[in-house]
Amino acid sequence: MNVRTSGSVAGRSAPAVADGPLPHPDDLPDGLVVADESGLVTCFNAAAARITGLGSAEALGRPLEKALPLEDLDGRRWWALTDPYGGLAIRAGQPERNLLLPGGRQVLVSARYVRERPTGRVVRVVVQLRGTEARRRTEASHAELIATVAHELRSPLTSVKGFTATLLAKWERFTDDQKRLMLETVDADADRVTRLIAELLDISRIDSGRLEVHRQPVDMVAAVHRHIEAHTRAGQPRERFVVKVADQPLPALWADPDKVDQVLGNLLENAVRHGEGKVTIEVAPALLTARREGTAVTVSDEGPGIPEESMKRVFTRFWRGSKRGGTGLGLYIVKGIIDAHGGTITVGRAARGGALFRFTLPVGAPAFLDRT
Repeated sequence: MNVRTSGSVAGRSAPAVADGPLPHPDDLPDGLVVADESGLVTCFNAAAARITGLGSAEALGRPLEKALPLEDLDGRRWWALTDPYGGLAIRAGQPERNLLLPGGRQVLVSARYVRERPTGRVVRVVVQLRGTEARRRTEASHAELIATVAHELRSPLTSVKGFTATLLAKWERFTDDQKRLMLETVDADADRVTRLIAELLDISRIDSGRLEVHRQPVDMVAAVHRHIEAHTRAGQPRERFVVKVADQPLPALWADPDKVDQVLGNLLENAVRHGEGKVTIEVAPALLTARREGTAVTVSDEGPGIPEESMKRVFTRFWRGSKRGGTGLGLYIVKGIIDAHGGTITVGRAARGGALFRFTLPVGAPAFLDRT
């Protein structure tokens, strides 16, 4: 393997490959340090310099253990422990682990040993360095997710426990109407817990790329009316909702009906809870590309809308448009569902100032024909 050093490739120019020339080490996002058969550094890219705080010019030509003085979390010198040049002949490298740079800064380090032949002497040690910032951000996000869900679960579970304990202890003291009210509250809180668990499962599947889409014929207009009926049964005035359907026929839509309901339910609930005035739902055919049709749905309200500076964060985790509670995960899940269908979703400002969400779904195909 040829490795570029300080702007050029050691030995000869980088060979071209089918997709073009090999990338320069300074273009790599991770730190790359290479030492030759004598243990002297021959490559120290820009990312390695940034992570370690040592300039490339200072590192090139120095012994590896001097240019990259690493210690494990117990304070032991890592190069002395691993002994890449004198260790077992069958060893191919070191897996990624958390090590310390001078000053106690943590870095993720892995190493690969290049041998002249299997079980032969080491002719090159290739070290990869990664900062821990991304991992810390991920850990912080997971911690925030746990804290958010725990907080949201506490209220309904406390309610369920309180009402059931009261009913069990004092059943005879309550009238049938009082019992019914308590049990209805318990039932509603149980539904809330179920929704939170479903959100957690959706987050897990979206983050791991395992969100499955089971395509079936979907009548988008009928789905919209179902959700409006649910809101009117819950006490919203029917005249608050305006449905507009395009005059031209809608293309036959194959999508996951449960996931479509989830998207519509979230967008309509947000418009009802956080918006004001009328909630308008528009359904129309969309031409996604010259050869690809789809269905577009727009949900808008007449409330204060979303501030311009917040629009880029609407579909991220934990974004909340107001202080009216919620996990802040709904729109993140909505975008994950739309992405899994191969569609798009955007946010903007409605004509009367409220929030406007528009999502498009491609026509798709029956599940047995869909191979994407």
